Amino acid sequence: MVSQNKQTDKISTFNVAIVGGGIAGASIALYLSELGINVTLLEKGASLVNGPPICHLHAGGNLYREISEQQCLTLLAQSIDLLRLYPFAADYRPTVLAVPKHDEGTPLELLPRLHKLQSEYQRLIDADPENKVLGESRDYFRLFEREELEALALQTPSRDPQSLEQWMVPVAKYVDLDKLKFPLILVQEFGLNIFRLGAGCTLSLHKNPHCQLLTNCAVSDITPSDSGQSWLVDYQQQGLNKQAEFDYLINAAGFRSGKIDDMLGFKRQRLVEFKAAYVARWTETECLWPELIFHGQRGTPNGMAQFTPYPGGYFQLHGMTDDITLFEQGLVTSSEQSAQPKLGEKFLHKIDYRWSEQEIATRTNRSIQHLAAYIPSFKSAKIGAKPLFGAQQIPGGDPTLRAADVSFVSDRYARCETVKASSVLTCADAIVEQMKSNHLIAASIKPTRSFPVTQGISEQDINAQAEKLAAQRDYPLYLAHLNIAKLQLA
Repeated sequence: MVSQNKQTDKISTFNVAIVGGGIAGASIALYLSELGINVTLLEKGASLVNGPPICHLHAGGNLYREISEQQCLTLLAQSIDLLRLYPFAADYRPTVLAVPKHDEGTPLELLPRLHKLQSEYQRLIDADPENKVLGESRDYFRLFEREELEALALQTPSRDPQSLEQWMVPVAKYVDLDKLKFPLILVQEFGLNIFRLGAGCTLSLHKNPHCQLLTNCAVSDITPSDSGQSWLVDYQQQGLNKQAEFDYLINAAGFRSGKIDDMLGFKRQRLVEFKAAYVARWTETECLWPELIFHGQRGTPNGMAQFTPYPGGYFQLHGMTDDITLFEQGLVTSSEQSAQPKLGEKFLHKIDYRWSEQEIATRTNRSIQHLAAYIPSFKSAKIGAKPLFGAQQIPGGDPTLRAADVSFVSDRYARCETVKASSVLTCADAIVEQMKSNHLIAASIKPTRSFPVTQGISEQDINAQAEKLAAQRDYPLYLAHLNIAKLQLA
């Protein structure tokens, strides 16, 4: 029964509610609406895709030495799918992996997995030539020994690298090679721009007649209808209490997914982790850098260091230490009483309001020092902007899990539990198949990798919307741009 003080939205035919407009919810809304399924996306914030920092397309999971080979193969396939959906959000530059001398690992330990990923990439291309979005499989990775790097260090870095060797020139010239083990590994894991991704989602969903996009929309309660065949969703928007009825519910509420489970009385074990990346500006460099990863043991002073280039001399920095990207008491778990892990108030304040200027300065400067241990001249970098930050959910109890997608509780309720952005289309595929198996949608509807509405959006519109999102969130407009906007095949 709808109470009299609520405005009721009439819903006709088969309708899906998606709660949460992060990368998962927005992408699934895009996917389903492209299939002609009616979707309403309810997002608490003012814009889409505004969650934990996204900067890297994990096309093989090579940042994570600790995860299983199967997770790496899954991340490769999922990243290819994501790149086919959002080609305009990728920064087509490679990533360089380095193992410091102080680390217990060796570069050669990574080779068996890299060879399997290279073979799997070729298999995916053979299955569908449209999957060749990472360049030629022979170039998926390349090793560089010290002698070759010392020769490259004599060259002038390029503003327009045309070969794998040219990408390595700034690495050879400015990185302290004495601190590293060899070989260094260049791999085709590209950048992923959160502002351009959010822009593409927003423009696509506004353009698609099968999607209703509701931002600044806070869901307050969800209950099953009297028939048990639909859901009543209560929400507030622009000061009005509203209620709408939906045939299917997708929980894509990110780190707040447990709140939706709690509303419905469903148990679920999950972790939530607060993380942050920092923005520095280094005006002394004018060359085009690859992304750099210096491996290290998570949670120690020598935790992994990540150096992600943006235009305009801006760099996004991760340091997987407890005083840079990680936070003491920043990893929390659900309980028997609640499916929602209870993140500390100091973290919720950062998410919902703001950081203190002192903490921004302290942690950003630590991140600069962390990278300067490997790139000495980077010590002159300055704070470039406030951090990129958020909380990430991890289903289950394994904090190293990186490849995850969806779980189902009933015929009409799905949780989209992505840990990495690349998992979202696998999640959408599974939801469509579950809807079909329960006879909720026509059997003729097939999972797709064709998105004509999204792919019809112009570069000019994406750029303008990405800049608008960066400005709204108080970040430099450079962060809405790409270094390399198109794949360059050798």
